[in-house]
Amino acid sequence: MNKKIIIPLIVIFISAVVIFLIPENSSIPSSENLYQYGFTFYDIEKIKVSLSEQNIFMSSPTPITDHTIGNYCAIQDDILSTITYCTTTAIQDSDGKSLGNISMGGVPDNPIMALALVESSPFLDTKSNEIEIVFETMIETLVCDCWNEKQPGEFESVSEWINAAKIKYAESSQTIPLKSTITGLGDETLILEINSKNDSYFWTLIVLK
Repeated sequence: MNKKIIIPLIVIFISAVVIFLIPENSSIPSSENLYQYGFTFYDIEKIKVSLSEQNIFMSSPTPITDHTIGNYCAIQDDILSTITYCTTTAIQDSDGKSLGNISMGGVPDNPIMALALVESSPFLDTKSNEIEIVFETMIETLVCDCWNEKQPGEFESVSEWINAAKIKYAESSQTIPLKSTITGLGDETLILEINSKNDSYFWTLIVLK
């Protein structure tokens, strides 16, 4: 398997199975304010260090500016349609086996989104431990280390949120993606998606300014 997994174009399907955690009328900052706060491209190094301490390893970021940017950082949303610069890294387990990618996109001096993709095969929960580590690290580094305090969506932990999504998806037809949205943790919006293709399940965490 290639060490990099090309992330399929992520589309927020209206028809997707959705777990409504918090009312959808939560405000999202206008595009002109998206670059004024929050995480930066430099935070990928913090993620890299934290993951290495848990035996998950990242490659150095690769910049993407050509037509393939859509494979790594594109999200179908008016606010995010201005993404012109993307970096992507491959993540591997301690045996050197590919797990997926972590990408950030925005403009060259600041991202407005971050995305982590972990492939689980052949079962939905094959990579449960790695998924939890990667997603929790992303949230703690890019948003805040305050989940236990705020418990957004009435989930006591990131693990509980992931598990709820897993159960919901396992009970569904699995023919369309599942999307679960969390707001209220910090200024960012978190979106957890699960999708399947052939014998693989793709777990995606999106962090939006």
